[in-house]
Amino acid sequence: MKKNSKSTRQSKGKSVHKTTRTSPKITIGIDLGDQKSHYCILDPEGEVLSEGTVRTTESGFAQQFQRMAHSRIVLETGTHSPWVSRLLECYGHEVIVANTRQVRAIYDNDNKTDKVDARTLARLARVDKRLLHPVRHRSAQAQTDLVLLKARDQLVSTRTQLINSVRGMVKSVGGRLPSSSSAYFARKVREHLPDAVREALLPLLEQIEAITVQITAYDKKIECLCHTKYPKTQLIRQIPSVGSLTSLAFILTIDDPYRFQKSRTVGSYLGLRPRRDDSGASSPQLPITKAGDRFLRRLLINCSQHVLGRFGTDTDLRRWGLSLMERGGKNARKRAVVAVARKLAVMMHSLWITGEVYEPLRQANKLKVVAA
Repeated sequence: MKKNSKSTRQSKGKSVHKTTRTSPKITIGIDLGDQKSHYCILDPEGEVLSEGTVRTTESGFAQQFQRMAHSRIVLETGTHSPWVSRLLECYGHEVIVANTRQVRAIYDNDNKTDKVDARTLARLARVDKRLLHPVRHRSAQAQTDLVLLKARDQLVSTRTQLINSVRGMVKSVGGRLPSSSSAYFARKVREHLPDAVREALLPLLEQIEAITVQITAYDKKIECLCHTKYPKTQLIRQIPSVGSLTSLAFILTIDDPYRFQKSRTVGSYLGLRPRRDDSGASSPQLPITKAGDRFLRRLLINCSQHVLGRFGTDTDLRRWGLSLMERGGKNARKRAVVAVARKLAVMMHSLWITGEVYEPLRQANKLKVVAA
């Protein structure tokens, strides 16, 4: 009898422990705003415990969530989601960052308000967090270093707009400026400005020169980061047409290469995979998804265009891309550029993981050996 009673108590204890361990947590949905954020708190049964707003600052979130029991909190992707998710994780909460682009119940709601969005996020996270298509933000250090690259990109975009404006205004008075690279534009076209607009356009040329100096300073900082802080970029830069800017942007955006089980999935992660809408025998050709980081995707497309251009180095990748272009069709080159960019991302991830030496004509040499 004693043994039976003891075993009964042990089994009861195990069952109770298992129940408490797997019991659902409190679920909180937060719709992030620039000034204030709306939140909705659900109990384990799915009933609303409370709703309200909190200031979108560190002190505001600390006052509301720092002393709260560990809960499951779900946020939307946005400008504030990286630092808010890291802050809430420091408080011990389970944080889910929802990809709202994949959740039609949020972005396609005909009764969309901040309060409704917070409640919807909480209910979806309570049922199954995979319904939210969670995303993983990069680390705080990677986010800080990536700002350097995006600041440079903004200056390049501003300089391009100024150059196009100067050319357009000169054409409007019957003049024409000689061709020139962006770096030497102001120096080369200064003496070719028409007298009628010279006084008005000289300040713009001065701004273009100042921006060029700042871009050069950014380039030196990026090169320094590659050599001192991110030496793995040297593995990626083995690929012709891939420089310090693209390799560093790739490492900072991916952040943790081991979160991908296969290198092939990196292309889909960066939005370079074609969409699918198959139904029965219908399988239309659709454009790429354009998911993921837009900045890195644009850099990869630029590298791909250089690979397929007339100054591209002879490699297996170039030969493969040119073969795609020869298949015909009005969009053959566009599809080839995207395909090469997708393959570039896969190769960059593979070199980062394995640390192998890049062989430009590896496949071609294999075919020669087989033929011999």
